[in-house]
Amino acid sequence: MPKLIAKPEPVEIDLRHTAVVVVDMQNAFASKGGMLDIAGIDISGAQVVVRSIRTLLDAARSAGIPIVHLQVGYKRDLSDSGGPESPNWHKELALRMMNCQPELKGKLLIEGTWDFAIVDELKPQPGDLVVVKSRYSGFTRTRLDDELRARNIRYLLFAGIATNVCVESTLRDAYFLDYWPILISDAAMGAGPGAHEATLFNVESYFGWTVRTNEVLKKFRTEEES
Repeated sequence: MPKLIAKPEPVEIDLRHTAVVVVDMQNAFASKGGMLDIAGIDISGAQVVVRSIRTLLDAARSAGIPIVHLQVGYKRDLSDSGGPESPNWHKELALRMMNCQPELKGKLLIEGTWDFAIVDELKPQPGDLVVVKSRYSGFTRTRLDDELRARNIRYLLFAGIATNVCVESTLRDAYFLDYWPILISDAAMGAGPGAHEATLFNVESYFGWTVRTNEVLKKFRTEEES
């Protein structure tokens, strides 16, 4: 099996059983005027992440590697948000902002809105799997686990925003479910000072491996040529 040059040590993966998981690359997180930008969180690195992921997805498709897009959001009536009795209602940023700022109600991460949409550069293509979620982890209350097991996927390459929130939450759950989680460190961006680096430490120390985009691209291109 191919061996990725990763941290804290190289890791073998079987590309026949590998998928790329793109987490929440939506206008809310990656675009000016989106939720994170409105909240005053620095998104200056978002376009670099978008370009890295676009390169990864092009190479994955050429190599026949499945692609999964996770997309967080809520129904317009917020019936899937958990309501005031759920901590999600009080801590999830979009819900908190809409609850505190009436002018934002119905505009942040609501299905069908611009904020909810995946950025144009990374729009899902035919054959990609799209999973909509209403919690930080892509495995919570979704069909993600069933879909991956139906495809005999065991190795997950993670990219997206925010490293320390939905990416890390999904990666941790993947670890608990016995997937091999590998975070592509330069194809992700954190929300908050030092947040990205903190997740890299957590992943490398306790939950998986980190790798650079170029290392993944080399393996994908080798698979395409084989």
